Amino acid sequence: MGVLNNYPLLAALTAIVTAQLIKIPLHFLFHREWDWKRVVGTGGMPSSHSAGVTALASAVGYQEGLDSAFFALAIILGLIVMYDAMGIRRHAGEQAIAINDLETAFDQHIETDDPEFSRRQLRRKKKQLKELLGHHPIEVAGGAAYGIALGIAMHGLYF
Repeated sequence: MGVLNNYPLLAALTAIVTAQLIKIPLHFLFHREWDWKRVVGTGGMPSSHSAGVTALASAVGYQEGLDSAFFALAIILGLIVMYDAMGIRRHAGEQAIAINDLETAFDQHIETDDPEFSRRQLRRKKKQLKELLGHHPIEVAGGAAYGIALGIAMHGLYF
């Protein structure tokens, strides 16, 4: 049989990869700029984490049955991942924005001729904290809907 016949695994991986690819045209549609970093970046619409775990859960539910322990495990895992994406990771991104803004404001209000300070300032600009980490609820819901639809649609390829 092999990994290529593992319908739940391939449904989840397909959902993750295609959700990341979908972020590029959606970003262009709303911001009128191409951002190819979205392919490997976190955050944005749709949530690839949500797409992956819901595709996995829907495929497991379809294959093993909605009353199976495997489906229960996939659902609980998915809920934890989606909660984390909306909660902890999103708030960490909001804190990164605030910290980056504070550093910028601090740098603009300090006047010095100290070359060491200038080098530190330059290093800090290169190493700003990553701000786009988590998801808004609509991005998680979009990823979840996409993952469920893809997981169910891929069932036809295997059965």
